[in-house]
Amino acid sequence: MTAIRLDGEAPAARIRSEIAERVTRLRNDGVTVGLGTILVGGDGPSARYVAMKHADCAEVGIESIHEHLPGWVSEEELLSVVARFNADPKVHAFLVQLPLPAALDEQRVLFAVDPDKDVDGLHPVNLGRLVMGAGGAVPCTPAGILELLRAHEVPVEGKHVVVIGRGLTIGRPLALLLTSKRPGCNAAVTVVHTGVEDLDGLIRQGDVVVAAAGRAGLVSADMIKPGAAVIGAGTSWEGRRLLSDVDESVADVAGWMTPRIGGVGPMTRAMLLANAVQAAESAR
Repeated sequence: MTAIRLDGEAPAARIRSEIAERVTRLRNDGVTVGLGTILVGGDGPSARYVAMKHADCAEVGIESIHEHLPGWVSEEELLSVVARFNADPKVHAFLVQLPLPAALDEQRVLFAVDPDKDVDGLHPVNLGRLVMGAGGAVPCTPAGILELLRAHEVPVEGKHVVVIGRGLTIGRPLALLLTSKRPGCNAAVTVVHTGVEDLDGLIRQGDVVVAAAGRAGLVSADMIKPGAAVIGAGTSWEGRRLLSDVDESVADVAGWMTPRIGGVGPMTRAMLLANAVQAAESAR
């Protein structure tokens, strides 16, 4: 069996086209959508990711507002920038790029972001809204994974989904989404991590497996039920090479599988733009 490639580039391009139309309508009403980014220090992957976000903004007509602070910035100085973005009506949504230098309290900084401008959907207010099904920004990678599965017509409703990883950015919010009654969800979800017993056996039960542990090659072909859909959402770096949690041999067993590059990543970036436009529409 050779897995169907779960390409994220084409559906992400479709989403960006729809976003561009919404941005144009807002501009015709006198609103220029603004997305802010705050980068601290010189972490290479973070800087490249922020640059890609700015390129995406330019493509759909969103204005980028960027603040690059030195790695030795004090927490109070960083919080003052967050407060400035919160108060700026030209910034409809923004993010503080993670990870932050070890001397800074990430939780305190994230809590300082206005929930209505939280483009990543990681503020506790927005996570609470997600638990209650009350709207608000949804974390970008989980939302992108759902859109990717829908775009390729992968069956999810009523199926058993195994999520590997319990992190705040992917695992936990994705499990909440998948168990909800939203279209394309309504699944039975098992959340596992590298510390559980019989990890291989639990993964093998999944009709859909989402690997979000950040451990290269964690998921091998012998862990996958034949015909399952496998999403490599966790990544790690080996020098400048981006590695997936899913070993390439899984393609010989799975029914669907994301590529190492061009699967989840483009969808995450597209959903970030969607959250920014949603924030501008709500503010209007």
